[in-house]
Amino acid sequence: AMASEGGAYRLRCSLVGHGQDVRGLTRSLFPQGGFVSVSRDRTARLWTPEGPNRGFTEMHCMNGHSNFVSCVCIIPPSDLYPRGLIATGGNDHNICIFTVDSPAPLYTLKGHKNTVCSLSSGKFGTLLSGSWDTTAKVWLNDRCMMTLQGHTAAIWAVKILPEQGLMLTGSADKTIKLWKAGRCERTFTGHEDCVRGLAILSDTEFLSCANDASVRRWQISGECLQVYYGHTNYIYSISVFPHCKDFVTTGEDRSLRIWKQGECAQTIRLPAQSVWCCCVLDNGDIVVGASDGIIRVFTESLERTASAEEIQAFENELSQSSIDPKTGDLGDINAEDLPGREHLKDPGTRDGQTRLIKDDGKVEAYQWSVSEARWIKIGDVVGSSGATQQTSGKVLFEGKEYDYVFTIDVNENGPSYKLPYNITDDPWLTAYNFLQKNDLNPMFLDQVAKFIMDNTKGQTLLSTSSQFSDPFTGAGRYVPGSSSGSSNVPAADPFTGAGRYVPGSASNAVTPMGGVDPYTGMGAYRSAAAKDENIYFPKKDAVTFDQANPMQILGKLKELNGSATEEHKLTEDDLIILEKLLSATCNTSAETPTAQQIQTLWRAIHWPEGKYFQLLFVL
Repeated sequence: AMASEGGAYRLRCSLVGHGQDVRGLTRSLFPQGGFVSVSRDRTARLWTPEGPNRGFTEMHCMNGHSNFVSCVCIIPPSDLYPRGLIATGGNDHNICIFTVDSPAPLYTLKGHKNTVCSLSSGKFGTLLSGSWDTTAKVWLNDRCMMTLQGHTAAIWAVKILPEQGLMLTGSADKTIKLWKAGRCERTFTGHEDCVRGLAILSDTEFLSCANDASVRRWQISGECLQVYYGHTNYIYSISVFPHCKDFVTTGEDRSLRIWKQGECAQTIRLPAQSVWCCCVLDNGDIVVGASDGIIRVFTESLERTASAEEIQAFENELSQSSIDPKTGDLGDINAEDLPGREHLKDPGTRDGQTRLIKDDGKVEAYQWSVSEARWIKIGDVVGSSGATQQTSGKVLFEGKEYDYVFTIDVNENGPSYKLPYNITDDPWLTAYNFLQKNDLNPMFLDQVAKFIMDNTKGQTLLSTSSQFSDPFTGAGRYVPGSSSGSSNVPAADPFTGAGRYVPGSASNAVTPMGGVDPYTGMGAYRSAAAKDENIYFPKKDAVTFDQANPMQILGKLKELNGSATEEHKLTEDDLIILEKLLSATCNTSAETPTAQQIQTLWRAIHWPEGKYFQLLFVL
């Protein structure tokens, strides 16, 4: 039964099972009162309540994805599957469908070209999926029925509305779209950043949350009815209480917030930076998943509340967590002006209010609990986290998540380019694709690949016997802060901490943090001219390329030839000879270059310094 109205939520239990961040949660239809969780550890787990009170037991662990699992939903029961099905989406671009009693997938849906990060089910077995490939897909059983195209960036959130045929998608392009029978009927604009979550209130109303730290309530007709503010950072997840318009949200400010009658009624801080996901159970209890890999359940019911010892252990863990002031979650902090411990004698004015004090040279953060009429310590404010991107999670670039996003300055005066990189990527392939995408000189390949490796030191993956590294269990895998045995570095805020991207920052700005700003800090690429010593030239061995664009090389040759002096200028016949040579080389044909072709090339290589560079590609 629902707990009595107006009570405060307190810890029910903490569940340890996942090895990494818990990224998705949904209540299960079977077993009743249970839920399903998915994680970066590549597994989904089904949890069942242990009797009427307190704990949950892991019923079984489902494996089927070859990469992180990002989202989960339940497909309602059918004649064929009376207990319903479980659908999970992952970074391997696939959707796995499980029965509730098998650890292996019943079948796998393939079709998306990038991470599947959101799922929603409708009547009659329909499934809606959203992906970083900017599309949403509608599935029926094991077939893709239609693809919804129209967003210009990753689709982070999808929902099927109660009215048949209506679907919602929320995207990193800051918009929400309403679809009917595969056509976009309406676009909702208002959010100022990536839309991360959607929740249905009724046939005609829905909620959205976004990286702009706001929640919006919308009418299907297009009108924004209300904007809710409370979070101080990205909001990742939103879930509605059964049979009412109250809801819960979680985000990057280490908090779960409970909203009643349009107001933030309670704020619960967690000892983890990123609170990725939440769901509400039928009895009104709230389940949350976070970057420390722990699932926590909160309840209003006194019968289901954790023991005093468990609550004390949770508060102790919370009080020992480090808060990075650069996140801005606690406002501007000037340690010199802070009051002492006596400041905590005055009661707070609202639930969730934070107060900073200085005690013995340390800055501590406290939060007011209305229900308990006391200040609860939520952590120590640390001047510098010393964290790296490796311990702090992911950076968003073009609506997708990466371990790093570097700024590359190719020329002193030219434009700078963004280079996104995951530690599971091959640095050489990433460098090659980066140069191709930005139409940059392939001669930079060595330099860019070495730059990536130098700036991700300690986070490259262990080689295995087959010379490929396991991106999920190797040394470079992501390890959540609390369960990490390999890192003593406290986690920083992946979006607003030291490693965040600051618009307008100078490209060589130095961040005051121990962690390096991957966009504009020490990690930003500086051109060779800015270094005292050049480790790349002179080049004493040949650089070979597997691919080249002969037309581009020839075009540049003709351009340079046009400005060459008479004694060095090549004739039209010479250019035709070089074109044939280029064509043969690029097509890796068995043709051997003729003496005439080699002679022409040799003549061209004796162009004045600065002009023959393009000819080296032919060699």
